Amino acid sequence: MGRIVDRLVQLLAVCGAGAAILSISRAGEPGGVPARDADLEARWAAERDEMVSSQIATREVRDPRVLDAMRSVPRHRFVPFDERDRAYRDRPLPIGFGQTISQPYIVAVMTELLHPESTDRVLEIGTGSGYQAAVVSRLVAKVYTIEIVPELAERAARTLAELGYANVEVSSGDGYRGIPSEAPFDGILVTAAPDEIPQPLIDQLAVGARMVIPVGSSYQQLTVVERTDRGIRKHAVFPVRFVPMTGEATR
Repeated sequence: MGRIVDRLVQLLAVCGAGAAILSISRAGEPGGVPARDADLEARWAAERDEMVSSQIATREVRDPRVLDAMRSVPRHRFVPFDERDRAYRDRPLPIGFGQTISQPYIVAVMTELLHPESTDRVLEIGTGSGYQAAVVSRLVAKVYTIEIVPELAERAARTLAELGYANVEVSSGDGYRGIPSEAPFDGILVTAAPDEIPQPLIDQLAVGARMVIPVGSSYQQLTVVERTDRGIRKHAVFPVRFVPMTGEATR
């Protein structure tokens, strides 16, 4: 045991704690990847495929790019460890601080309703775990996302960085007024429900852009807001239930 500890100390000194632990955990594994980890990843991938085929594609989400994004983003990495066995079920899950990660179907629907293009710059209000931002980031050039709970913003930024989502920029703050310095946006996603659509967010839509937002208090409607060259158009999609938007939206 003493030799193992001495070796660990040497590795920590030369490589840093993270590299040392990584070297030890992968020792003796073919190709440098632990067999158990490979088995787990295969299981997660199979669960994602099943999630898309049974929960999403059968419910009129048709954009193949959205379906591919939902298959590729590891939802289990965006939920607390003790919720991972439920990560691919058709339900929202708690992520702490009174917040939730939306059910996969709702994430897919909101993404498709945005009509994302590869050159788009998208604003998200309500980062939460970072999962919705990760899905959208597979389809657009840049995602700016704001989270009002600092601890969630920090956790989401860390998870997104670890998974390599380099085109997502996370900030902590009240998203009610958006990010005027980066406007206009080609799309805006809001993942918490205000009683009324914030005018600052409408103002930050580019012509031809869409905002997808749940609106209402006890009774909410998922709503699409579109800016055209003739003005603003709105239409309700279907009833939903989101956590309420906090901060300035409640004043």
